[in-house]
Amino acid sequence: MIIALYVAVALIGYILGSIPFGVIISRRSVKTDITQVGSGKIGMTNVLRTAGKKAAGLSLILDMAKGALAVIFAGLIFGGDFLPKAGADPLTLMKSAQALAALAAILGHSWSIFLKFKGGRGVATFIGGLLALYWPAAIFGGAVLLITAGLSRYMSLGSITGAVAAFALLIILYVLKPYSIEYLIYTIYTMVCAIFIYVRHRDNIIRLVSGTERRLGEKVKVDNSPSSSNYE
Repeated sequence: MIIALYVAVALIGYILGSIPFGVIISRRSVKTDITQVGSGKIGMTNVLRTAGKKAAGLSLILDMAKGALAVIFAGLIFGGDFLPKAGADPLTLMKSAQALAALAAILGHSWSIFLKFKGGRGVATFIGGLLALYWPAAIFGGAVLLITAGLSRYMSLGSITGAVAAFALLIILYVLKPYSIEYLIYTIYTMVCAIFIYVRHRDNIIRLVSGTERRLGEKVKVDNSPSSSNYE
């Protein structure tokens, strides 16, 4: 029964994460298939370059909501009275299920079942899931992301730095409370996500080193003709 519940929260997280809000918003606002322009990713940065600030802001909020909702649904499932006695701390079961659901949402965003397993880099969904899991780390990581991206004008650099900052904070908190299973789960989750985000930004890192990475605010050419979209 416990395994079935873990599978259920993972599937729910993945399906939620797979919803391609960036594609939908860009299609509605500029009638363009975002996977065919710019970086080809479906996250906020590519939406900003192709569809503008309002569309990007909406995409950011909805992508964060995917991660947060995955955590909330997992909490509801594992916090219910129907959870069988498994000889484990119910709080540990719930927190681990929530972390699994949040990670599944990131995987769904990155390899969406609705886009033939294409997607984004998972940063906004990671922050949204972390907000629902442990909001202080999400606020800290998000602040570092915004400051770094604002100063450097490189969202990729900000994303990597923000994820690492959230992980670093949780390492410190776990050291201060070494017997806290809750903090251990959060630390492992952010470590996995930080590594994942770094790997998903490998091409950006290469461009950062070579000096060819696009800065925030740079536009890409958008073809608004009907043939430019696969979502007509």
